[in-house]
Amino acid sequence: MNKIVQELKATGVFYIATEDGDQPRVRPFSSVTEFEGNLYLCSNNTKDFYKQVVQNQKVEICGMGKEGTWVRITGKLFRDDRDEARAAMLADPTGPSQMYKVGDGIFEVFRVDDAVCTKYSMTAAPEKIEA
Repeated sequence: MNKIVQELKATGVFYIATEDGDQPRVRPFSSVTEFEGNLYLCSNNTKDFYKQVVQNQKVEICGMGKEGTWVRITGKLFRDDRDEARAAMLADPTGPSQMYKVGDGIFEVFRVDDAVCTKYSMTAAPEKIEA
C-alpha cells in the first residue's frame, strides 16, 4: 500500500491548507484512499475548498499521529472525473459514503501528484516517506 496513504490514515484527522486570494485556509479532512497506487482525497464542488483548488492546485497537508509524530505533505491536487475513482473513495472505510454517491453531481475526488511527505518527531530526525 502507498506509505503516504498509510501515514494519513494513521492520523485519523488531517488538515489541508489552500489559498484563498492572499489568505491561507485550513480545514480538517478524514477521507483518504489509494487508487491505482496514488493518494486520493475528496470534497464536493459546492465548497470553498473546491473553488480554491481549481484556482491553485498546490496544497499542504498535515496530520498528527497518535504516537506524537506528525506528517507534512506538499503536492498538487488534480480532479479525477472517473466514477471508478469516486467508487474507490466511497468504498474505503474513511470514505464519506453517508454523504455522497457516485453520480450525485457534487462528489469530487482528487489525485495528489508530486507528493512530498516528511514525518517529524520531537525525538528523531525528519524522515522522508516515499509513496
